[in-house]
Amino acid sequence: MNELYQEQLDTMTPEQRMERRAARTKARRERQRRRRLQTLLRLSPIVAVLLILAVVLIVRGKAYHPAKTEPAVSPEPEVTVEEPTPAPSPAYLTLDYTTATAPGDAITSTYALLVDAADGRALIDRSSDVLINPASMTKVMTILTAADYIDNLSDTIVFTKEMSDYAYIDELSIAGFMPGERVTVADLLYGTILPSGADAAMGLAVYVAGSEEDFMVLVNEKMAQMGLSPQAHFTNCSGKYDENHRCTLADLAIIMDTAMHNDLCRQVLSAHTYTTSLTSAHPEGLLLSNWFLRRIEDKDCGAITVTGGKTGYVHEAGSCAVSYGEDAAGHGYICVTGDAQSAWLCIYDHAALYHDYAG
Repeated sequence: MNELYQEQLDTMTPEQRMERRAARTKARRERQRRRRLQTLLRLSPIVAVLLILAVVLIVRGKAYHPAKTEPAVSPEPEVTVEEPTPAPSPAYLTLDYTTATAPGDAITSTYALLVDAADGRALIDRSSDVLINPASMTKVMTILTAADYIDNLSDTIVFTKEMSDYAYIDELSIAGFMPGERVTVADLLYGTILPSGADAAMGLAVYVAGSEEDFMVLVNEKMAQMGLSPQAHFTNCSGKYDENHRCTLADLAIIMDTAMHNDLCRQVLSAHTYTTSLTSAHPEGLLLSNWFLRRIEDKDCGAITVTGGKTGYVHEAGSCAVSYGEDAAGHGYICVTGDAQSAWLCIYDHAALYHDYAG
């Protein structure tokens, strides 16, 4: 019976499953309402008798016990009830450019920013206030938004052809999930970041909000709450090029700092490798790698160890990346670069910025 029920669920579209859940919820509430009504009807005669007896006892008590004059009682002092203090809003990073300097010519990226995560001081700034297309660095915001709505990493969705086509049609990078494959939420998170899977990002958007369009409403609402630049706006969950999909390097630094202070996001962004759940489509799982972290780990970053990162590339933005590094004492730094001429030059820029200006 459970297998038949599961098969029926697997053949349903997300909309049909939502309608089924809504119908079951409505039916359950109607049954509960009827039971309460039946209970009240059974108790009504008893309640009526008790009310009559109470009235009779009150009348007799007044007849046999004349009213007495009660001694004056001093009024009780007023008690002031304090309203509960609302929980404070998350503290988002605020950048301070007072002591920022330009990087040397060794940094080849058109845009560069290095921030002390402890106090928001911009140590290095090269055009960090210019609006750019963030490419796949967008996906940091995707998992950060999704994390607000995830309470079970083992929950699953059935991967659809539409999710796969989203990546293949626009020739975007993929995690490699197959239509019909049952994928966990954890798989979607790691698949979004490590291989920069647009298919996984779309699956995550659909899981959270039912569609990419509705998910992007949540993304942009959260971006507004975080105090990003007024022009910052994302139109899709993967970072594919759109002239209206934009933010600054300063915005990306705030997004990365917020993500690294979220336990779930930090775990995903810090993973060098991850193996997805075993399925019939992938009996041994998919081995996913964060090549930025694996490639920068043997570069000379001075006193800094890079603990999290996400790359990106579209033709209009060049090679770009956002990363988080810490010194031996756990002091954090955020590095963002844009428009490098290759993925390797982007990595070397991050290593040089950490080596020369952090720690």
